[in-house]
Amino acid sequence: MDTEVEYEPRARTVELPGRGGAMAVLDFGPPDRPVDIVFSHANGFNARTYRSILGPLGERLRILAIDLRGHGASTLPAVIEGRDGWSEFCDDLRALLTAATEGPVVLGGHSMGGTASLLAAAAEPARVKALALFDPVLIHTPGHRSEDDPAVAESPLVQGALRRRAGFPDKRAAVEAYRGRGAFRSWSDVQLADYVEAGFRADGAGGVTLTCRPEWEASNFRSHNYDPWGAFRATRCPIRILRAEQGSTARLDDHLPELLATGRITVETVAGTSHFLPMERPELVRQVLREAAG
Repeated sequence: MDTEVEYEPRARTVELPGRGGAMAVLDFGPPDRPVDIVFSHANGFNARTYRSILGPLGERLRILAIDLRGHGASTLPAVIEGRDGWSEFCDDLRALLTAATEGPVVLGGHSMGGTASLLAAAAEPARVKALALFDPVLIHTPGHRSEDDPAVAESPLVQGALRRRAGFPDKRAAVEAYRGRGAFRSWSDVQLADYVEAGFRADGAGGVTLTCRPEWEASNFRSHNYDPWGAFRATRCPIRILRAEQGSTARLDDHLPELLATGRITVETVAGTSHFLPMERPELVRQVLREAAG
């Protein structure tokens, strides 16, 4: 049985020519080993949120956990006006694969990060060895943008993001405000501290402010514009999907027979979990990623 050692990652940035900036990366595992896994986070989160979940994998594997555009320390522009949906996250991930990986890798992701991983695997099938998706957002939305549907703008997710408190006196105050509340009810103290560490930066006035602006988080909830079923058909690799038992965003029941008929896609509902499945079952996430990496 592997020793569950927590490895501190190396923080670095990867320039992405043509994408307008650099992607911040946490690099786990042996630095002289080719990258095994690239992991993408959920909307509003950051790579460090998953440090304690991914860290033990660094004993044998090399993992890049990334800050998506508009999150964490990445400098890729987060422009809300004129957005074309989640394709920009897919294209950023494709650019990272070109810049920072050598051979086919496992793409893993939670929620929006899982969807971005699926879209990237569909666009670059030769670069992806396997997909491990943890309650990905699977909604058929081709052509959908926020301005097309007023009901989306009034959704609880959008309104909740816009109401988020953006600033605190310091990071400790943010941790205390979040502990045991809302989405963070099922998180460990370490997971919460890691989220806050990378989720806030100095605001220039003595306090701290969110690295993912509430307006950007809301924009991600508003504008999807992708076809997951077409993406599944375009992939060529094994895919393992873990769904939450409660409040899952992986809305695939109507398409489940089609997915399972491929023989390379498996879908599991994990008992006792919410949409924050990786925080609630970190050992299972590690097991799935290890098996995908082979």
